[in-house]
Amino acid sequence: MVAKIESGKGMRGILHYNEDKVQAGTAQLILASGFAGDIDKMSLVQKLNRFKHLTDLNAKVKTNALHISLNFDASDKLDNVRLQKIATEYMERIGFGDQPFLVYRHEDAHHPHVHIATTNIRRDGQRIDIHGIGYRLSEPARKELEKKYGLVKAEGRQMQQDQSVNVAKYGEKPTRQVISNIVTRVAWEYAFTSFAEYKAVLQGFGILADRGAEDTRMFEKRGLQYAILDNQGKAVGIPVKASSIYSKPTLNNIEKKFTPNREKRKKYKDALIKTLHSVLNRANHASAGPLEMELVKRGIRPVFRRSENGRLYGITYIDQRNKTVFNGSDLAKAYSAKAIEEKLRQSTHLQSTTVKQATGKVPSQMTSPQAPTYLKAPEPTNFLEMVLARTDPEQSTGVPKTRRKRKKGKQVQQDNQLTL
Repeated sequence: MVAKIESGKGMRGILHYNEDKVQAGTAQLILASGFAGDIDKMSLVQKLNRFKHLTDLNAKVKTNALHISLNFDASDKLDNVRLQKIATEYMERIGFGDQPFLVYRHEDAHHPHVHIATTNIRRDGQRIDIHGIGYRLSEPARKELEKKYGLVKAEGRQMQQDQSVNVAKYGEKPTRQVISNIVTRVAWEYAFTSFAEYKAVLQGFGILADRGAEDTRMFEKRGLQYAILDNQGKAVGIPVKASSIYSKPTLNNIEKKFTPNREKRKKYKDALIKTLHSVLNRANHASAGPLEMELVKRGIRPVFRRSENGRLYGITYIDQRNKTVFNGSDLAKAYSAKAIEEKLRQSTHLQSTTVKQATGKVPSQMTSPQAPTYLKAPEPTNFLEMVLARTDPEQSTGVPKTRRKRKKGKQVQQDNQLTL
């Protein structure tokens, strides 16, 4: 089991994220602890007001919302009743058993997982300290629940979770809903430390994060909008302003995540370097394509940034398993864009030399039977017709050749008769 805790400023975005999934048919509310009444008949406003009643008791606390996800291995067979028990015990073990919370079961992946929405403001207005809650309380709770319920352990084994990217497709669902769900998920789950890294992750989901050109008013005012990308990587449909999305993924709010995300991703850095080292040194790749395919098999999506003339000037590595993002230069010099480009160039030269030594031909001679030429192709002419026209004396009479032959033949016959 893997537990992830994300704190936020307000419950509205968290509730909308989960309720949108329910409306889309990819999630269901399976538990409402601390709520009175029938949860099936409870509206979004009623759920939001339940939390708002507590957060208003201490308006000084800005970070007053928690969004928790419990992710299980694909081999863990868990029905709703079992998930309810696990979620309830987990909340008790981390000190939130008396808090109101909602548990949603999501069906948008191949592994079972639930999302929990709650607040850290108590009924007396006091704030629950969530500093270091991950390693202080969540990790011990996770290990105890794995043992109690016979769950696949997160340590010592790579959990078999669905790591595929669900790319947005224009027209299948309302544009705002598609963009809101994906942007909220990325902003919540991925540890990025720059806008370029954030933008690279979203592109993998078929979403464009656009600030506009540097000389535009939108860029000057630090505006941000999102759009769905088509198969050619071009924006389609009407863009959606960041401020109009419930989770408020504006530029200011995205930038606030950079510093804490640097801490979140630290523990995954060495593992990523080890994987990159293994892939880059195991085989020689003649181009970025085979290298990218090999990395994707390992759960790493590289994003190559090239200039208009094709020069590689940047590379970002997205670790899909651990939801972390690193620029090549942040890892080590060997994984920067310059180093990767040089390695690809050396690999191309090495393969060319090896083939030449083995066959006596360079690769271009093996694949192309004719050497390229830059001579202009000769233009077609009617030279043969002109020659025949000049050598045929009967063409000047304007009489068809066949008729002239008959006439000439008849005259010869008459001459022969006179001779006889």
